[in-house]
Amino acid sequence: MQPGLWLVTSTLAAVLGMALPEDGMCRAPDGKDGFPGIPGLDGRPGQKGDVGEPGKSAQRIGIKGLKGDAGDPGPPGVPGNRGYHGLPGFPGPPGQLGPKGYKGVAGNILEQPRPAFSASRSSPPSMGRTVVFDNIIINQETSYNPQTGEFTCRVPGLYYFAYQVVSSGDLCLSITKNREHVVTFCDNNSREILQVNSGSSVLSLAVGDRVSVSTDPAKGSAIYSGSEADSVFSGFMLFPEAG
Repeated sequence: MQPGLWLVTSTLAAVLGMALPEDGMCRAPDGKDGFPGIPGLDGRPGQKGDVGEPGKSAQRIGIKGLKGDAGDPGPPGVPGNRGYHGLPGFPGPPGQLGPKGYKGVAGNILEQPRPAFSASRSSPPSMGRTVVFDNIIINQETSYNPQTGEFTCRVPGLYYFAYQVVSSGDLCLSITKNREHVVTFCDNNSREILQVNSGSSVLSLAVGDRVSVSTDPAKGSAIYSGSEADSVFSGFMLFPEAG
């Protein structure tokens, strides 16, 4: 046998001997590790994990710093909604007197109203308890009504009223304001001679107040009606008041 052929045969036998395991099956030898491959793509995101336990607070070991300076004021905010009205407060103390005003122009007394009247009684028809003085002597401002016997106030103020009534018997007369008795005067005349029952009063009147003289039949109403003596009812304003 040639030496070259023997070497090939020996080598093949050695290889076959290594590839044949004990169980008689053919096994190739392990190959060498290959070169690293190209990095693959990122995988899909995993599911969210469970919430962990809260951590323990760390103990402060630092030194507390000084309080800082106040910052600049911020811009004003938007005005809020208007609130409800509060309760009224207590009155404040009176203020100081102001300077004295200038003297006004003097008024003309001739331009002021001057209500005044006087009327006598003839023999007018009866108007109930009101005594009617039907004969006008003077009637400034036409405030007295000779048909009703009433004076009606048109200018508020203080007024003076008086009457003198001739009687032939017992007589009680009253000055009335709005049909209410203010003052009453009575005379007893047992001898049935002519005598005078008189009375007067100062009254404060407002616009629309009415003043008259009235009788009281229960106490006496013997008013004389004749030509020998006159009965008179008069009134006038003392001075006006603010109405």
